[in-house]
Amino acid sequence: MSDPTVIRVEHVGLWVRDIDVVAAFYARYFGARIGDRYQNPRKRFESRFLGFAGGARLEIMRRAGMDDRMDDEQLGFAHVAITVGDEAAVDALAARLTADGHPPVEGPRRTGDGYYECVVRDPEGNRVEIMAR
Repeated sequence: MSDPTVIRVEHVGLWVRDIDVVAAFYARYFGARIGDRYQNPRKRFESRFLGFAGGARLEIMRRAGMDDRMDDEQLGFAHVAITVGDEAAVDALAARLTADGHPPVEGPRRTGDGYYECVVRDPEGNRVEIMAR
C-alpha cells in the first residue's frame, strides 16, 4: 500500500500549440520558472515544465498534428487555479492582465464556496483561476 504522506500531485500536463508563448504568459504573470525544452523527434513531441513557488508544476506539451481545440467546455481538466495571495493581489493582477489585453472572463468576485477569484484565459484559451482564499 502507498504511503499517504508522500502522495501528491507532481504535475499537470497541458497540450498547447505554442510552447514559448504559453510559457512566457505563465512566467510573466505568475512567476513560473521555465524549464529546458524536451524534444522527442521520433514522436514529434516537445514539452517544457513550468515550476511555481511552493513546488507545483505544469508541463506544457506540443505534438505535431494536435492543433484543434474542441468545444469550450468538455470532459477532462477544466482549469488551472493559481493562488496569488490576498484579494488585493487578485485585483491587481486582474488589472494588469486587462491592461495587457487579457481581460477576465469572470470576476473578480467572491464565489459561493468562499474563494475570491478572477478567471482569465491564457494565450491558447485555457481557463486560469487567479484566486485568494
